[in-house]
Amino acid sequence: MKYIALPDDVRERPLSFYLAMEEHVARHLDIEDAFFMWQVAPSVIFGRNQSLTSEVNVDYCREHGIRMYRRKSGGGCVYADRQNVMLSYVTKETNVGLAFQTYLNMVLLVLRRLGIEAVSTTHNDILIADRKVSGAACYHLQGGSVVHATMLYDTNMEHMLHAITPSREKLQSKGIQSVRQRITLLKDYTHLSLDEFKAFVRQTLCQGELMLGDDDVAAIEKLEQTYLNEDFINLLS
Repeated sequence: MKYIALPDDVRERPLSFYLAMEEHVARHLDIEDAFFMWQVAPSVIFGRNQSLTSEVNVDYCREHGIRMYRRKSGGGCVYADRQNVMLSYVTKETNVGLAFQTYLNMVLLVLRRLGIEAVSTTHNDILIADRKVSGAACYHLQGGSVVHATMLYDTNMEHMLHAITPSREKLQSKGIQSVRQRITLLKDYTHLSLDEFKAFVRQTLCQGELMLGDDDVAAIEKLEQTYLNEDFINLLS
């Protein structure tokens, strides 16, 4: 599997760029399996079938400078920031179930080689000690499948709790404190720093690198505009 690199990967880009990058790789690169990691400023990303106003605390996000994006995969709403890492797996496999399982097996391999006992669930989450450390979503498009996921190395827990609107039933039955108790952080299970963890993931999963060119970056930036379109973001709201 090749690692996909950017010519200017020290530059911070918005979450929308990386969603477009996944799609560009899937549609235009003739490669069987590809992988890359990315980090973003505080952002919320919600699923293709979700309502922005129902799933996201829009007022809180605006007050705290948290950007809001819709992705093309299903699943729930998640929060991301520079303290955790996002994982992108792009494959020519058109069966979404098989793509999901391949991805989950890869992440479990990484964690177990670090001596961390982790398991996957039928909801495509990864748990450590019965607490969620990673969640994934997947979608099929012409040319293959895209799996993207969070890895909670660390995070701003207050933003995570308040940027996403929990269901009334969840609040009534479990309360905010129980939301904390269902999530764990990878930093509590490894001596590796976040950068060291990223290097370990790449070393474990990838053989070689494919560096995107300036033309690729320009195409990604053009595609990115579809993710920034207000009609797309506010769809179903």
